[in-house]
Amino acid sequence: MDINLRVAKKEDCVRLLELINELAIYEKAPEEVTVTLQEFEDTGFGTRPVWKAFVAEVDGIVVGFALYYIRYSTWKGSRLYLEDFIVTESMRGKKVGKLLFERCIEEAKELGFSGMVWQVLDWNEPAINFYNKYEANIEAGWLNASLSKEQLLNL
Repeated sequence: MDINLRVAKKEDCVRLLELINELAIYEKAPEEVTVTLQEFEDTGFGTRPVWKAFVAEVDGIVVGFALYYIRYSTWKGSRLYLEDFIVTESMRGKKVGKLLFERCIEEAKELGFSGMVWQVLDWNEPAINFYNKYEANIEAGWLNASLSKEQLLNL
């Protein structure tokens, strides 16, 4: 299977919102997705974009994405905040997520960030097991996970 990774384009936004809704259903909160297509496009590709995403395509179809923005910590400095990371259900377990996650790690390194952070629900065992492979620091509750600058450099 040929997986093509690339930076998201405005034309991808409809598909990205479909995947966002798929993620919301998986996380048992479909009603929480309230962003409009227009707002999503504007905040990613308007005059002041606030997010960037990498997409994974198979046979020209976007099957997953990793969307991030820059988070600033007064304790740690600039960090890549992985807001959404999803691979459509039929493509899970086929290395798509690994490629997307590792592309984010590379981005954090390339931009000189002090680390990378994200959240994972405490009941999402498949995701937790995935992050544990990277030796991510996972906290209790609404689990906050991170890779330090040192961990990023060692990956």
